[in-house]
Amino acid sequence: MPSRTTSIGGVISLLGAFLASAMVLGLLLAGLLMPAVGATGALARGGVDVFNELPSEFRVSPLLQQSKILAADGKTVIATPQDQNRIVVKLKQIAPIMREAQVAIEDHRFYEHGGIDLQGTMRAVISNLRTGGSQGASSLTQQYVKVSLQYSALQRGDEEAAQAAVDQNYIRKLRELKYAITLEKKWSKDQILEAYLNTVYYGDLAYGVEAASQHYFSIPASKLSLSQAALLAGLTQNPGTTDPIHSPKRALERRNVVLDRMHELEKVTDKEWAAAKKRTIKQDLKITNPKSTCLASPYPYWCEFILNYAMEMPALGKTRAERRRNLYAGGYAITTTLDPKIQRIVQQEVTKKVPIGDKSHVGAAAYVADATGHVLGFAQNTEYTVTKQSLGKTGVSWALDTRYGGSGGFQFGSTAKAFSLVTAMENGMTTHSSVRAKAAGGSAAAVYSPSEFNGCGPGGPWRVHNDTPFGGGSISLMKATALSTNTAFVALAQKLGGCKVRETMLKLGLHKANGEPIGKYAPEYILGSDEVSPQGVAHAYATIANDGKKCPMVAVTKVTRDGKNLALPAGECKQVVSADAVRGADKFLEYNMTNGSGVRNQLAGDRQSAGKTGTSDKNNESWFVGYTPQLVTAVWVGTPDDGNKRLMTNLRIGGEFIPKMHGAAVAAPIWKGIMNRALEGKPHVKFKQPSDKITKGKDIRVPGVTGMSVRQAIAVLEDAGFDASVGGTMASNVRRGLVAGTSPWGWAPRGSDITIYTSRGGGGADDDQPRADAPKADTPKAKRPKPRPAARPTVSANRQAALPTAGPAPGALPTSWPIPTWPPQR
Repeated sequence: MPSRTTSIGGVISLLGAFLASAMVLGLLLAGLLMPAVGATGALARGGVDVFNELPSEFRVSPLLQQSKILAADGKTVIATPQDQNRIVVKLKQIAPIMREAQVAIEDHRFYEHGGIDLQGTMRAVISNLRTGGSQGASSLTQQYVKVSLQYSALQRGDEEAAQAAVDQNYIRKLRELKYAITLEKKWSKDQILEAYLNTVYYGDLAYGVEAASQHYFSIPASKLSLSQAALLAGLTQNPGTTDPIHSPKRALERRNVVLDRMHELEKVTDKEWAAAKKRTIKQDLKITNPKSTCLASPYPYWCEFILNYAMEMPALGKTRAERRRNLYAGGYAITTTLDPKIQRIVQQEVTKKVPIGDKSHVGAAAYVADATGHVLGFAQNTEYTVTKQSLGKTGVSWALDTRYGGSGGFQFGSTAKAFSLVTAMENGMTTHSSVRAKAAGGSAAAVYSPSEFNGCGPGGPWRVHNDTPFGGGSISLMKATALSTNTAFVALAQKLGGCKVRETMLKLGLHKANGEPIGKYAPEYILGSDEVSPQGVAHAYATIANDGKKCPMVAVTKVTRDGKNLALPAGECKQVVSADAVRGADKFLEYNMTNGSGVRNQLAGDRQSAGKTGTSDKNNESWFVGYTPQLVTAVWVGTPDDGNKRLMTNLRIGGEFIPKMHGAAVAAPIWKGIMNRALEGKPHVKFKQPSDKITKGKDIRVPGVTGMSVRQAIAVLEDAGFDASVGGTMASNVRRGLVAGTSPWGWAPRGSDITIYTSRGGGGADDDQPRADAPKADTPKAKRPKPRPAARPTVSANRQAALPTAGPAPGALPTSWPIPTWPPQR
């Protein structure tokens, strides 16, 4: 008897459903289909009132869809950031067989009825009463309304409304019916079908038919076959339990139901139907997971860079929250500057010298940009990870600034000297200028105090070493650059005013990796003890390569949505330093490539290049940064994960023994490999030549200071625009201790170093008489000698054979120091 009781209960339930359905149908007939005929009875009138009071305005929320981040070729997909894996397409981009399959299984009379399929509704009610089943009766339009209402509620974060959209009650059904009729009055059938196919869920996180097609079959929806289309169409009823990846058996069963229905409706031939049913799920599947995270990207560090870069793009929204929403849900196509060819080259050259996971624990990164600021590629010797960092794996991009996913940066050593050279050229010095520097070597340091600087000095006593020993005295800037003589560049900063060098750095765009300005203390801006990124140094050097024009960094060139281009800020380049000064600096850095630390890494085919090595004091960071007029590359090799504690000495990296790390050892060869391959086939562009003002300087008269005290002579020479220093003594008729002569004398380029020689007496009876041949500053008719004699001390005619008796000649090395190896390694 229990079974009979259940049966009676089921019949009663079905009768209730029938009466409710009849009421709905009656309301529709009375209130919608025949509005001119009033329904009789309180029930009908009340039902019509309920229906009429329901809202009729149906609003559709914009669909969340994935965006695409593309390489510069516009084809290579870097990533598809998304909150939902959806790609909205037009109906014409969906294969006709897919449209037919979906309509056949959901609502085969879709193109024949209005918003409500009365015939289908009545048939479903009768079938359910007969069988006790739950055959659906919703039209495709009604189904779209239901999923759209739920979707919109979820987008608003309204969980209650989302549940109400799918509740099994007749008020919900009435609302759905009214919306369906309203929608059919506004949209065509094709528009409704297009919206439905783009909205519904197809399982395994694939929303809409295009994303589903690409996910399950790795093809666009326009190329779906019959069996593939039937498989997708069958998923929409229960996508969570029938997707072919997790439930292949149920997916096959459901696919065959769709094929049978299409065959029954004569949408396919017997032959097509039989062939499609013979295909296995495995034959059709070719899974492709969306690049929804950087971990799935072929260029994960670049992906992370662009995601952070996009958060600063006004084109994507006014606030970071709006930009994030648009990036992950707005369906944007973002074309970046990434050159896949150069990216591949950079990755190969970095890991060739410093393999991923090398037991030396040495890290390496390189960053490439063109002279106008376009980022072309960067790489490092690690695999990308979002979990715990380990040897050869990290989520931190060593090439980038912190704001873009980079580290806190690394000391950049002597690569900082390029900025001192630009400053020198901007302040009247020439490519032939010299400075007088303190002696220092690898173990013997020169010591500087804050009082020796006119602003921007060290914070206390500062010990400075030279990798190549220098005995002190005068040294040309050209030689100082090739030898990377630290004390010479300290002297240069003192001469120029250290703050000026720092200001040049800031004008060229250099900053710390954390975005803060380069520090004001002398070690930070003169010898690069601040921590910067390869990205920061590369773009500052790009300003030098670009003739002194600073261009903003560009990583995105185009943003489109729905086929329309969004306006991007105009990246205007500004002349921040004199082009002539920069061309003069090129000369020093080019000389370094042919005669200094870059000599072993000159580019193929005699291509002109300029560059500078850099090494931190502890030899745990090394660099090479160099450029041509077209391209700039910064390479860092160091210790990223030890707090700058470990010295890079006696290392074996990639099978090569490195006794002592320096910029020329590993970083420079990486730079050479990248530049040679990246520039292969490109025209050889030469550096522009500086003016005579830079190469020769403007000769001005050297004031006559013979007979003055040393202090007076120095003051007069400095007031005239020269540097002055004491070089020794010489026999002279001038009173002992006073100035006897200078070298050079007569005329010299402004800013050059004038060496003062004092008298030791011994000139004879005329010792106290003024010299007839001594040049005088106030002699108006003095003529410039042509050609100017070689620099020598001024002496009276009868004493020309007398030579200064000072110690070693300026620039000479004491014999007790070893002769340095070549090329210089700093």
